[in-house]
Amino acid sequence: MTEGIKAEPWVLVTASGSSEYTMYVEGDELICQVGSTTLKYRARAIEDLTAWLKEQDDWVPLGAADESKAAADGTVEAWGRSESNPVGGWYGLRKGYRGRFGMYLPPLLEKLGVVELTHDARNNKVRAL
Repeated sequence: MTEGIKAEPWVLVTASGSSEYTMYVEGDELICQVGSTTLKYRARAIEDLTAWLKEQDDWVPLGAADESKAAADGTVEAWGRSESNPVGGWYGLRKGYRGRFGMYLPPLLEKLGVVELTHDARNNKVRAL
């Protein structure tokens, strides 16, 4: 089996270390299971976010926020919702659960070995390797 599929999901921990969750790719969706909550993102977010972080060439704040809250400018969360990103808006697919992109995607990229992530209690950052 290959890690990252439904039968063998990636087991991840948020940057702050406060929550464990799983992710796997199914078709063109990236499924994120946090307890009993399921979030869905576009699977291409893995490659798109990696490319964007390489362009930034510096540390970028995560800025995780729920869909109903504004994302701070210049953060991974803001980019994941921006009309200027490669998909022209939200990477999140499930209405009401499209946020938290900045919380759940960077640890996956770290697991895949393409970024470096800080692991502080708050205000974590990420940068491409």
